Amino acid sequence: MSKISIKITNNPSIVKFELDEIIVRNQNFEFKNIDEAKDSPLAKQLFYLPFVKTVYISGNFIAIEKFSIVEWEDVQDDVAQQIEEFINNGGKIITIEETENKKIPITVYAETTPNPAVIKFVANKALTKTLVECKNIDDTIASPLAKELFKFPFVKEVFIDENYISISKYEIAQWDEITLEIRTFIKEFLENGNLAVDESLIVNTENHQKQQEEYFDKLDVTSQQIINILEEYVKPAVQGDGGNIMFDSFNADEKRVKVILQGACSGCPSSTFTLKNGIENMLRDMLNDNEIKVEAINA
Repeated sequence: MSKISIKITNNPSIVKFELDEIIVRNQNFEFKNIDEAKDSPLAKQLFYLPFVKTVYISGNFIAIEKFSIVEWEDVQDDVAQQIEEFINNGGKIITIEETENKKIPITVYAETTPNPAVIKFVANKALTKTLVECKNIDDTIASPLAKELFKFPFVKEVFIDENYISISKYEIAQWDEITLEIRTFIKEFLENGNLAVDESLIVNTENHQKQQEEYFDKLDVTSQQIINILEEYVKPAVQGDGGNIMFDSFNADEKRVKVILQGACSGCPSSTFTLKNGIENMLRDMLNDNEIKVEAINA
């Protein structure tokens, strides 16, 4: 008889339901709706619960991301009981055959960035929905991939977002000497079914909280306008260069906008020029205020 243990994660929207046995090997499954869950009778049943947004199945657990219409503390015991009864009554978790020792074809290619210390490695599959920035190996709790990358002596920082990994290096190595080695490692790591990011383990830092709708709704109108401009006009270009930009704060008295630069943009020699001649001018024009100043916290 299977017994379910409820594990609270650092992401308030996600709870893990752990079993005392492995349920899938060498594979990870993510289902975003009932149509995608055709190969998982369990996930299909869970989607009949109106608050279920995404179902993850990996190793010995089922993780569920919820919509905000309920609180986990109100429903998690019922969900655990439902999963337990489903399994103990002989229900199938996954119906497709497990591809043990079978590699999943993955394509990874390298792109240069405006920052000479950073190369962007792009995969043909989604790696995470929540960005992860690792300044050192202690920051890699949520990223098995980043943890392994830090074992290379020339890897300084790792930034993972959507379908790419931006890696900054120490000066001891040149990119033309190590790019192929890193690209091959990432490709084989992903092909073997390993997780790039376990989103249930992402630490709920202040920066992550600032990306939530609840935080946005509490801001003043000007701050909301700034965020919308950054998201629509600036972030796509910054992500294309292997980085990310986040709104930090707006001081109405000083007309000062503070932003956080991550990935390839952090410490990039051209970031100051981009801030002053690109983002600052854009905000001044779109907000009709020539006194606005933009400052990067970690440029």
